[in-house]
Amino acid sequence: MSQLFFRTLREDPADAEVPSHRWLVRAGYIRRVAPGIYSWLPLGLRVLQNVEQIVREEMDAIGAQEVRFPGLLPREPYEASNRWTEYGANLFRLVDRKGGDYLLGPTHEEMFTLLVKDLYSSYKDLPLSLYQIQIKYRDEARPRAGILRGREFVMKDSYSFDVNDAGLDASYANHREAYIRIFDRLGLDYVIVQAMSGAMGGSASEEFLAIADNGEDTFVRSPGGYAANVEAVRVTAPPQQDPAGVGPVTEIDTPATGTIAELVDAVNAQFPRAEGPWTAADTLKNVVFTLQHPDGSSELLIVGLPGDRDVDVKRLEAAVAPAEAVAATDEDFAAHPALVKGYIGPVQVTESGVVQFLGTKGLSAVRYLTDPRVVAGTSWITGANRADTHQLNVVAGRDFTSDGVIDVAEVREGDPAPDGSGPLSLARGIEMGHIFQLGRKYAEALGLKVLDENGKLVTVTMGSYGVGVSRAVAAVAESTCDDRGLSWPRALAPFDVQVLATGKGDEIATAAEKLAQDLDAAGLRVLLDDRKASPGVKFTDAEVMGMPTSVVVGRGLADGLVEVRDRASGERLEVPIGDAVAHLVGVVRG
Repeated sequence: MSQLFFRTLREDPADAEVPSHRWLVRAGYIRRVAPGIYSWLPLGLRVLQNVEQIVREEMDAIGAQEVRFPGLLPREPYEASNRWTEYGANLFRLVDRKGGDYLLGPTHEEMFTLLVKDLYSSYKDLPLSLYQIQIKYRDEARPRAGILRGREFVMKDSYSFDVNDAGLDASYANHREAYIRIFDRLGLDYVIVQAMSGAMGGSASEEFLAIADNGEDTFVRSPGGYAANVEAVRVTAPPQQDPAGVGPVTEIDTPATGTIAELVDAVNAQFPRAEGPWTAADTLKNVVFTLQHPDGSSELLIVGLPGDRDVDVKRLEAAVAPAEAVAATDEDFAAHPALVKGYIGPVQVTESGVVQFLGTKGLSAVRYLTDPRVVAGTSWITGANRADTHQLNVVAGRDFTSDGVIDVAEVREGDPAPDGSGPLSLARGIEMGHIFQLGRKYAEALGLKVLDENGKLVTVTMGSYGVGVSRAVAAVAESTCDDRGLSWPRALAPFDVQVLATGKGDEIATAAEKLAQDLDAAGLRVLLDDRKASPGVKFTDAEVMGMPTSVVVGRGLADGLVEVRDRASGERLEVPIGDAVAHLVGVVRG
C-alpha cells in the first residue's frame, strides 16, 4: 500500500447522494472528472475488471462471441434507423474537420446489424450471437449518484441473429438464463420484471433490477408472481356501464376550488347523494403537457384521469417516447386561450365541441387521451372550461369521446395486479440488465436479409441484451456497504486478503511481509499495508476499502498469533501464524 496509487478521504464528497457514491470516492476507487464522468483508479479498475470477467465467462458459455466496435461512429447508419433524430438531446453529436457528422455511441444496434450484413448471407450462418464490453456515451440531463447514472459508462451489449421467431425465442431464453447466472454470481438481490421496450422497439422486454432503497426504478410485485417495472404496468379497464339513469350535463358554480378536495366538498354541499358522498374518484381531472419531439416540433397533450390519481411522469415519458413530456406552462396556456387552466373539461376539448369551442386549429393542436378507467358509460364531475365552473353528469361516450387511451396514472400499493394474482406491492431497484426481442426493426431499416433453406430472401430477426457493467460496481457497493465503508463480496474484491502490519519494530513488519509473500505464493491476491501509519488509520482504511478478509500482524505476534477479520460479519479469530496461510486459503477458496 505504500506504493499503491490511492488515497482514502475522511470527508464525504460534496455531490454524493447515495452510499455507493460516497464510499467509492472516499475509498479511492473512482475520482470525479466532470458531472457524470469518472476516472477509475487501480482499486476500482480491479473491481470493474472482475465484473467484466464474470459477464464474459457467462456470455462465452452460451456461445456468444466477443467483438469490439469504436465509440466514434458515423451518422449515416443512425439516420437509416431514425435514431439520429429519435435519440434527441441524449446523443453526443460532433463534426469532424471535414464537416462530417459523427456521434459517440450510446448503443450499437446499427453497427452489429451492418457487421452481420457485411459478412453473412445464408440461414446456414445463423443463429449467431455477438457481444462487446465497451464504453457508452449518453448526454444525461441529470447525471447523479456517481457511476449509477453517468454520461460515460461501461456496458455489455449483445445481439442475437436468427432466421425466424422461433430462433429468436431460443436465443432470448439462452440470454435470460445467462443473465440469471451473471447476477447470481455478482451476489445481487434482484428481481426480473416486465418492462417497456421504449425507443429500442421490439416486443418481449424484461429488466433485471437490483433491489435497493436508493434505486431510481419503481417496480411492483404481487403474491401470485406478477412483477413489472411501474412503467410497464397495464391497468385492466372496467366493463362499460349503462348511463341510462344518468341525468343531463349540469353546470355548477364552484368558486375557490383550486384542489380536487375543495371541488368534492363543493359538490357534496350542493348535490348530496343518497348512495354516499362524492369522492375524488368521481372527478375527472385534465392535466396539460407539452410533448417535445426530437425533430423540434411540439404539441399539447391533455390527459384525463380520475381525480384521486396523479400522472406518473416516468410512466408518461415511457408512453410518449421518444418525445419528452413537460408540464404545460403559462405561455402554453396563453397560446391556447380556449383552455382555462384549472377548469378544463372533456366536452369542450374533444371533437364534438371543438368547432364551437376551439375551432379547427384547436383540434389539430391538442390531443385528448384518457385513463383506461374512463370507459364508455362512466359518469364524471369535471371542468366546464370556464373559470369557477364545473359540470356534473358528464358521461364518457355520450358527452365526449377521447382521441385514445393512455395508461400513465400513478400505480399504488394495494392496486390489483393486471393478471389477477393479488394486490401489488411497490419497491425500488437499480436497473442492471435489460433484454429485448427486437424483432426486425433494425434488420429492415438496414437491409439485413439472408437466404432461407428454400432460397428465399428473409429478413433476420434480432434480440438485444444489455448489462450495466460499471453500474454493477455501484449496485454491489450499494447493497453491501455499511456505515464504516465498502464490503466487497469475494468474487468482486480487488484483493482476497489485506495484511495489516500494526506495531513498531522490524519483527512485525518482517512477519507481515513474509505472510503476504506466502499468501501470494499460494495463489491469493494480497494487499500488504506496510505504510508508516498508526494502527487506527490502518484499521479505518481497511474497513473503508472493504476487502472481504484482513489479517492483523501486531501485538499477538509475541504469542505466535495473528488476527483474521471478516469484513462482512465483523467476526475476529486468532490463528497461529504458522497455520495462517492454510487457514486463509481455506477461507478464500471455501
